[in-house]
Amino acid sequence: MNAIKVARRFIETDPANESAKILAQLVLALESERSFELITLYNLDYKSFQLAMDILKEWRLDRYYASKSKLFDLSLQVTELEKSVSTPQA
Repeated sequence: MNAIKVARRFIETDPANESAKILAQLVLALESERSFELITLYNLDYKSFQLAMDILKEWRLDRYYASKSKLFDLSLQVTELEKSVSTPQA
């Protein structure tokens, strides 16, 4: 199971838990591209800290794939535009 799903379940199970709050803050900072005080991660127990590290790894990979798909979409649009411009209209 991926870290993002594990974190979601952890936060849903006990949203008042301090570790759940920190993980939620981390996710919100990543999604909104805001700063996050890394020192806050040291307040996590080891298992939650590892989960935070896994979230960061997955988030980075997801951003790569999102950027790749955006590039693909743009490339497809440019190719289609080029075809429509070079095709004579009747």
